[in-house]
Amino acid sequence: MALYVYAITGKDHPHRLDGLTGVGSHPTPVRTVTAGPLSAVVSEISEEIRPKRRDLQTHQEVLDKLMSDAVILPLQFGYFASDDQTVRQALEGNVDRYLATLARLDGCAEYHVRASQTDEDELLREILRDSPEARELNERIRAGEEDPQLPLALGEIVAREVQERQDSLAAGLVQALIPYAREHTTHPPSSPDFLNLSLLVAHDRTDDFLAAQASLARQIEGGVDFRLTGPLPPYSFVD
Repeated sequence: MALYVYAITGKDHPHRLDGLTGVGSHPTPVRTVTAGPLSAVVSEISEEIRPKRRDLQTHQEVLDKLMSDAVILPLQFGYFASDDQTVRQALEGNVDRYLATLARLDGCAEYHVRASQTDEDELLREILRDSPEARELNERIRAGEEDPQLPLALGEIVAREVQERQDSLAAGLVQALIPYAREHTTHPPSSPDFLNLSLLVAHDRTDDFLAAQASLARQIEGGVDFRLTGPLPPYSFVD
């Protein structure tokens, strides 16, 4: 029977899996497949698994349970193998890489930081206040000038200013937070976010990191939503 694969661990991980069932409409017990110093955490499936709410939640619950005991290499939703032997071959063929990654991630969790602009009107007012060129164009438009180039020119200035301000704020936030992380990576943000940052934070730095993040959130001027998610399995740092 086909297997759904949740994570890779060291063989000595506690694997407290009693009572856990896996993804799919007919859930089966979660178990391990071991090869040498590594284990894969799996459950049997008899159907194609799609990212439904229940299965996404089950996937995350299994990872959270594993991560609460020891380091893991989490797999994104949707990894399958044809049988136990295929899983063993994958573990044996990548043993050095997996062991090195487990060692690198040991004692850490992932945190996501995102930021978005929530008050565009306030940002526009700031730009008009700070940019003489934008302010002049806006005043000419409000005075009734009918040159069709004026709104286009103003729009270009505003768009440039918004991008520059958001890029500057994002860079400042990254630089303020990365000293608390072993590793970090930035992802392309999805609108309306202008920052999407993942940080690998050691457990003994968590309190300092959370305090720094909370302080930054208080310091950011109004109109910006600064969001933190975690601790999470270290998806972004698995090779």
